[in-house]
Parts: sequence; C-alpha cells; structure tokens
Amino acid sequence: MSGAPPRDPEPLRAARPSAMQRWLLWGSLSAIVASLLVTLIWLAGRYEASQVQSKLERDAAEAMSDIRAALTRNVQSLQALQATPTRAAWTQEAQLLLHDRREILRIEWRDAQLGTRFGVDTPYRPPVFERFGRATAQPEVALACANARRSSAAGYASSYFVPQTDGLGMEVMDLCLPQMNGGQLKGYVIATYALGEMLSNMVGPQLTRSQEVSFTEADGTRLALYGNTRRGSRVFTAQQLLDLPGNTLVLRMDSWRGAPELFPNVLTALVTAMSIALLAVLFLLGKDTRRRLEVERDLADALAFRKAMEDSLVTGLRARDLRGRTTYVNPAFCAMVGFSAEELLGQGSPQPYWPPEMVGTYQKRQEIRLAGRHVPPREGTESVFMRKDGSRFPVLIIEAPLINAHGVQTGWMSAFLDISEQRRIEELSRASQERLQATARLATVGEMASLLSHELNQPLAAISSYATGSLNMLEVPPTRAPVDPADLQLALRRIAEQAERAGRVIKSVHDFVRRRDKDREPTLPKDLIEAVMPLVGLQARKLGVQVETRVPEALPPVLCDRTMVEQVLLNLARNAMQAMDQARVARPSLVIQVRRVGSGDREGAKSWLEFSVADQGPGIPPEVGEQLFTPFFTTKAEGMGLGLSLCRTVVEQHGGFLAFEPNRPQGTIFRFTLPAQAPTGSVPLPVPQPAATLP
Repeated sequence: MSGAPPRDPEPLRAARPSAMQRWLLWGSLSAIVASLLVTLIWLAGRYEASQVQSKLERDAAEAMSDIRAALTRNVQSLQALQATPTRAAWTQEAQLLLHDRREILRIEWRDAQLGTRFGVDTPYRPPVFERFGRATAQPEVALACANARRSSAAGYASSYFVPQTDGLGMEVMDLCLPQMNGGQLKGYVIATYALGEMLSNMVGPQLTRSQEVSFTEADGTRLALYGNTRRGSRVFTAQQLLDLPGNTLVLRMDSWRGAPELFPNVLTALVTAMSIALLAVLFLLGKDTRRRLEVERDLADALAFRKAMEDSLVTGLRARDLRGRTTYVNPAFCAMVGFSAEELLGQGSPQPYWPPEMVGTYQKRQEIRLAGRHVPPREGTESVFMRKDGSRFPVLIIEAPLINAHGVQTGWMSAFLDISEQRRIEELSRASQERLQATARLATVGEMASLLSHELNQPLAAISSYATGSLNMLEVPPTRAPVDPADLQLALRRIAEQAERAGRVIKSVHDFVRRRDKDREPTLPKDLIEAVMPLVGLQARKLGVQVETRVPEALPPVLCDRTMVEQVLLNLARNAMQAMDQARVARPSLVIQVRRVGSGDREGAKSWLEFSVADQGPGIPPEVGEQLFTPFFTTKAEGMGLGLSLCRTVVEQHGGFLAFEPNRPQGTIFRFTLPAQAPTGSVPLPVPQPAATLP
C-alpha cells in the first residue's frame, strides 16, 4: 500500500478545543448573558429614577422662580398705593389688589409708630385677626419694619400660626413696606400673606397630579401644604431655598411614583442579549474552525510586521538576558552607538559603548538590576553613552522586564532615546529665559524711575540744606560769637545720615538688577522679604498703601535662586498695589506672608514654604483668570504681559507652584511654594531617588 505518509494528528488536537473547554465556553457565555440581563434591568430602573428626579428638580426651580416673581409683583403693587391721595381711594385700590391676589389676607396702613390707621381684609374669607387680634404678632412686625426702614426696601417677618373660629388655623407671614416722601418716613404698608394660599395660587396651577408642594422650616417642620394625597411606592423630593429679607423658607416638592414597568425593558433586553449571544457563538465557532489554518500565516505576518516596525523606529531597542548578555538590538540602536549588531550580540559587561570613566558605575547598576532589588522607573533614567568614534552623547533609558508565555521573566527590554538635540534646545531656551528675566528686571526698574527720583530727591535736598547751613555758620563776621562746634557737628551728622539713606536706595536697585548667580543657595525667607521691601516701600509710599509683613522667626531657609525669587515677590507686590490704585480702594493694604506647608514631619516627606501676597483690590474676573499666566496677555495699557508668566516659570523651575484665589471679603491672594532646606545638625529627610536604570 502506497501513498503519502499520514499527517500527525497531534497538532490538530492541540488546535481543536476539548470537551472541558467547550463546557467552560458555554458556561461563560451563559454567565455573560445573565449578567447582561441583570445589568440592563438595573440600568433601566436607575435611568427612569434619574429622569424623574431631574424633572422634579426643574419643576421645583420653576416653582421657586414663580414665587419670587409673584412676590416682586406684589411689592410693586403695594408701592403704588403710596401715590393714592385719600383714604377712600387707598381703600378702593387695596380692595382691588386683594381681589386679584388671593394669597394676601389683609393690607394695613400704619403710621411711623406702627399704629394702625386703617386696613382692608380679603373678600374670600372672614377676617383672620377678628378673634384674637394682632397683638401676638406685633414683635415680628416691628422687627420686619425696622429692617425695612434700614434698607429702604421691603422686609418680611417670621411666619406664625393664627387660630381661626372654625377650630383650625393657618400659617401667615407679614410684609412691611416703608412709605417715604421726600426722604421722610410717612408710615408703613403691612401686607399679610397666607403661606397655604401662596402655594395654591403661585405654584398650584403648574403642579401635576402626582406632586405635592409645601413650605418648611430649616429643620424640616412643615408650615403649609398644597397638593394631592400620596400615591405610589417611591417618593422623590426636591428642595429650594426661598431667602427673603428678614425670613428664610424652604420650598419642598414631593413626587410619588409607582414601581417602574420593567417588563417591556426586560423583554427588549432579553431579545437583544440572546441575539448577541447567538452571534457570539457563531463567531467563536467560525473562528475555532479557521484557527488551525491561520496560525502559521498569522505567525509569519506577525514576525514580518514586528521586524518592519522595529526597523522603522528611530528609538533604539535592546534586549538582555538575566546574565546581562545582549540578545537583541534593532537598527536604530546600532546607528545610535555606531556598532554593528554582530559586534553587540552576546556581549556582557563591560559594553563597548560604555565610557571608560563610567564602567565602574554602570557595572554596579547592572548588578543591582540583575539582582532584582529595584524596579526601573516608568519615566526613565538619563545616562551617557560613547559612540564607536569616541564621542559622548546623552540618552534616556526606559526599561521593562521581559516575560515569557509562562509568566517567567527571562530578561530586560530597554528603549533608548538620543536626547542630544533636546539638551541643546533646553540650553538655548534657558539662556533666552535668563535674558528675558534680566530684561524684565530692568523694565521694572525703568517703570519705577519716577519713584526712585522722588525718593533720592528728599535726602539730596536735605544734604544741600544742611551743607548750606554749615557754610553760613562758618562764614560769620569777626564781630559775632564763634560757631558752636556742637551745632556744626549735628549738621554734619545729618548730612551723613541723609547720604546713607540715599546710598541704601541706590544699593537696593543695584542688588535687584545685579547679574544673578545661577547656583541655588539656602536663603532665609526674612532676607528675601527685606531685600525687596525698599523697592516695595517706594511705590507703597507714593500710592498710600499700608504694607504688612508676617514672617515667623523659626522658618527654615529655602533653597532657591535668590535674585529670581526676589523678582517674583516684587512683581506680585507691584501688581497688587497697582490694582488697588486703579480701583481707587479707600484704605489699600498689602500683606506679605510666609508660612510652612507640606508634610515635613513624616519621614521621607518634603517640606515646603508658602509665600503669599494679599491685597484688598477689586479681584480678578473669571475670564481674565483663565489667561492670567499666558505670555503677552495683559490688562494694562502699557504692560508687556510677561510678568506673571515669568513668575510662574521661575517658581516651577524650583519645583513649586504659583496660583491665585479670592481674598475674602475683597481682593486677591497670590501664593507660591519653594522647597525648604533640612535643618542644620539634624538627620535630613530622605528624598526618594528614582531607581537607577542600567545603561
């Protein structure tokens, strides 16, 4: 018997799912379908409940708007009664108003001492105060009228309960409206509202059959109620605050709903889920029958795709085994270091692209990594490599463990980025930033030239005056008594004091515009504040601003570029004083404060100092605040729009943040943070260092 040799059935069995796998597949599919049904039912109920609650919230807001509008119309109508010339005409107008506004029970005209002159009751019910009078409510009315008199506007009294002759009662609220004539108080118009009628007439026409509305106090005590009886098994509630001058009420709206009708939703969900399940089964069966034929083709395509992708990358890739030997490099890595793949594969320590002076350091890093004692940081680590021609270049290394199909680590995969061009651009940007900051400092001094001339003019004028007086004392005629040396000494001492004062002003300007040191140094917060106070004081004296500094003595020094931080403080202080001057604040004040923030007490935590500059200006509108730190954005007619942008750059270069917030009740507070140095003589707080990445 001849023919082709039989095919080995083992690969086919491996590709075909077993009985256990098929049972697991069907069990998983059934669980997915059941979970889908439960989820759809739950989501349908939640969606219906959310829709009901949202509609109720909108209805409550609309009801509150209707109440406010109705109360405003009533106040306007009551104010119109002031123009009525006679009592009869006033009474007639009040009766017409009561006829149109059923929520008002009574309108009274009272004199300036709250004595009742005359009043009109609603035509829709017996007089509410006929049985017990208004004596019990007199304190609330007096308080409401006093508030209304002070504010020259309508005032509301607290609500109170009025018993009626039928054994029931109602909750009422008084409105007091002062009547003025030529600035003199003529009297008051008192209008009494029935809270229940307010709900019935102002809100009732808009209520649905399943809604109920009520007025309650802050603690939930119900004062008045309007609506149908409860129906349904679920209740939804929405509340709105009615804040009136002198009284505050809570408008509560309830809605009762029956259990959601879920049968149509369940039926639809069931059909949809079964359809999806059927399609999924057919898809899985078709995929399973094609898997054996597609495995080899997919594997070849995947290998070709991976090779094409790796060859097209500009990022260098390198793989190493657990003994540190190179097992894979891509063309980009070979082009980066100048070595061919044959020269690199199989190489261990030291690698040919390690600089000779860094071999020892890189060898220790590799030992730590291969021992598994550190996990490489996701953001990567910078190192220096050497090309085949001997030139050095910086690289950013990002590493991840190589895991095989069984979940076992077999080595490390590394990605390399040549950051030489990035470093060059950063250096150019840093130089440009320094020149821009120096220009900004000089521009600041130029803007303060008039203040400096004014500040120097006073000591120079004093020096001239004392010098002239001294010359006059020395040029005495022989007939007069000789010059007293004490007077001459006093004049010379005053000249020296004024010269020292002028020197301090000039020194403060010189220190501000001096060429800054690029190194950061520990600096006490008090020294930073004192360094800018002479320049801040110049503008403060001119604009009449009271400056206050709050710097505790026990604060640690900050590690910073002193000149740049002084520029940030000066810019923020000048902006604050200019804002108060433009807004013409009556009593402008500026508070410069330093305090300790952060979690420096915990081991390993970083300690920070927060600097704040608070003013009493007009504040910053939201539309301006969104662009406040954008370069070249300014609200000043002659501003460059670089001050706050440079301030944020300086603070962020120190690792801190710069932000602003409203200063209650008026003004703005700018805050920025700087890292504090560990106290001398104590164990420094450990700063978490990123794990070393193997070069």
